[in-house]
Amino acid sequence: MTNTTANPPGPTPPPQGESLMSRLGLPQMTGQGNLVGAHAIDSVGSGLVLAFIVVYFSQTTTLSLPAIGAALTLARFLAFPTAIVVGPLIDRFGARTVAACGNVVSAVGFGGFLLADEVWKIVVVALLTQAGQAAYWTSSSGLVVLAAKDGERPRWFGFVRALRNMGLGLGGAIAAFAVGVGGRAGLDGVVIANTLSFVLGAALLLTWRPDAEAAARAAAASAKTTDEPPAKVSYATVLRDRPYMTMVSLNLLCVFGAMLNSVLLAVYIIEGLHRGAWLAGTLLVLNTIQVAVTQTVVSRQLERFRQTRLIAFACGLNILAFGIFGALSMSPSWLVVAGLYVAMFIYTLAEIVQAPPMDDLSVSLAPQHARGRYLAVFQLSWTVGQTLAPGLLTLLLSKGAVWPWVFLVCASTIGIPLVLRLERMIAARDAQAAQPQNGPVAATA
Repeated sequence: MTNTTANPPGPTPPPQGESLMSRLGLPQMTGQGNLVGAHAIDSVGSGLVLAFIVVYFSQTTTLSLPAIGAALTLARFLAFPTAIVVGPLIDRFGARTVAACGNVVSAVGFGGFLLADEVWKIVVVALLTQAGQAAYWTSSSGLVVLAAKDGERPRWFGFVRALRNMGLGLGGAIAAFAVGVGGRAGLDGVVIANTLSFVLGAALLLTWRPDAEAAARAAAASAKTTDEPPAKVSYATVLRDRPYMTMVSLNLLCVFGAMLNSVLLAVYIIEGLHRGAWLAGTLLVLNTIQVAVTQTVVSRQLERFRQTRLIAFACGLNILAFGIFGALSMSPSWLVVAGLYVAMFIYTLAEIVQAPPMDDLSVSLAPQHARGRYLAVFQLSWTVGQTLAPGLLTLLLSKGAVWPWVFLVCASTIGIPLVLRLERMIAARDAQAAQPQNGPVAATA
């Protein structure tokens, strides 16, 4: 699992005098406080409301639960193309500006919750929040590119992921306390706090001045003085990029597994294993703590390995985890609880190993002048997976407790040869790029 030129190694810290931050796998954050603050605020804000949207509208309106659910589903459907719209905007205005605008749109949407008392109003405000979040997270990889020093992108992706998990958990805990103590007033307080948090996040991004952004502007200005016409880029360009689309297909397979916590876990434990919902809660806490505490350290230890091999290894871990989850439906009752914790630990480890390399590949395989469109297509794979997973996984569960796990095992199994194919495609493209542009091709040994 050693590195090749297709997947350059991460930073090699000095053997002596290594800083504590480096040992913990944290990136250099000098001058990046606004970005860190914006990510933290966005994560806490999302956690504040994420689990209480249906509860909020059921408590503050006279609408039925089916009507509320239909309104939220329609809003999600209407927000589906957001990433495609946002991609060209990132290429034109930059990731920082688009992410800040996404936060403003989210703030308007969440503020509108206070006035939404009819179905159409819920559709409008939920659409705004969905579109704002999609704009922010489509831009987020571009923000990492602006912040990361040479070779530190995987560390930044790992750090952002850990920060997001901690923020979501903290936001959810604060919201649960506020709602439990304050009732309707607590719900309104959570929405107001969430609205203000997104305004603050936008302000932090707009006042952030990363060095990489200034350098990119200088390079673009320099390019305008040359006689070369600017390269024409469209989404067709992205779709013709075989290595990138292979990576997007791989990510789509991984998204189904990533939906375990939000879609499948609780209903499987209750309906498939006939256990209490509290057990799902403790497993989710385990997942959150494991990611928050170990993500950066584990990513630091894995920097010397190829990104593609790490993703393949994570697929193998997922095969094991999903296999254990599925086998528990046929296991003796005394084994179920311990088996769930073992499976969740392995699943979370796979998540920790896989996420930073996948995020880094989504950036490194995209040409800089068209990165917005490329990241939009990558984000669309998340949107498609998140849209299909709830219906597909619950349908399979209705056919038998083991069937969702059979599907997830198959998806992870397909992922291994797919990522190895991607590795060969990257190596071939790098080799072609290294060849002289004029004259005969140099002989190889």
